[in-house]
Amino acid sequence: MLSPLYALHLLGAVVWVGGMAFALFVLRPSVHATLEGPNRLALMEAVYRRFFLIIWHAMPIVIATGYGILFARYGGFAGVGWHVHVMNLTGLVMAGIFAAIALGPFRQMKAARADGNPVAAVAALNKVRGLVTINLALGLITIAVAGWGRA
Repeated sequence: MLSPLYALHLLGAVVWVGGMAFALFVLRPSVHATLEGPNRLALMEAVYRRFFLIIWHAMPIVIATGYGILFARYGGFAGVGWHVHVMNLTGLVMAGIFAAIALGPFRQMKAARADGNPVAAVAALNKVRGLVTINLALGLITIAVAGWGRA
């Protein structure tokens, strides 16, 4: 009965964390190696716009399915191990960081590009990258804790 919840939870986490890893380790270096400033900014804005749209859907699914599993299978926090508490904390922190990225520096980057201010756009994009890096680290820790706690 809970298998669909587990599947949605895992798929959402894979999309979120995998997308961040792709953006940082594959896309960004490739873009920097092949495109000049204005084209690079335009591509990164388009990529993040699409990725963030996906995460605005995946993130609540991951959170909702996590709580669904927590309460349906374990009866709440009292019935789970330390790893679930860590997953809950890191997942909520990641959600907060994601919202801060999307509503803060990403919006600033879009506005700076629209205003023709590439210096401000690059500064905002660097903030996006820094926060995505933090979120990726948290996501990888969360995955490791999930696996370790279940072993």
